[in-house]
Amino acid sequence: VQLQASGGGLVQPGGSLRLSCQVSGLDFEEHAFTWFRQVPGTEREGISCVSSEGSSEYKRFAEGRFTISRDNGANRVYLQMNNVKFEDAGVYYCAGKWDPGSYCIITSSQGYWGQGTQVTVSS
Repeated sequence: VQLQASGGGLVQPGGSLRLSCQVSGLDFEEHAFTWFRQVPGTEREGISCVSSEGSSEYKRFAEGRFTISRDNGANRVYLQMNNVKFEDAGVYYCAGKWDPGSYCIITSSQGYWGQGTQVTVSS
């Protein structure tokens, strides 16, 4: 199983960035996926999850700015980040767990983790 996150980079405050997570080696349509981020010296925090059926949940700081989506045909999960703030800088990770159904929960209890992609916010 592989989860390959990409799309990180340098973004200005107020700018946008789209992260992508390419998934392979599992039954994509029966898994829910979650994006996390971590700043050095702090605990990893969940951002948003998307269920196997496409419904989503967001942490408060992400609501209205971030959008999670999935493309079952391409086995990809995305995180669209808009109106990026300085505090959004960090390493972003995607994770997945077998969880067929309508709902997802943002939890650190995941079956599979990808490597991170760095997001740097600077003017």
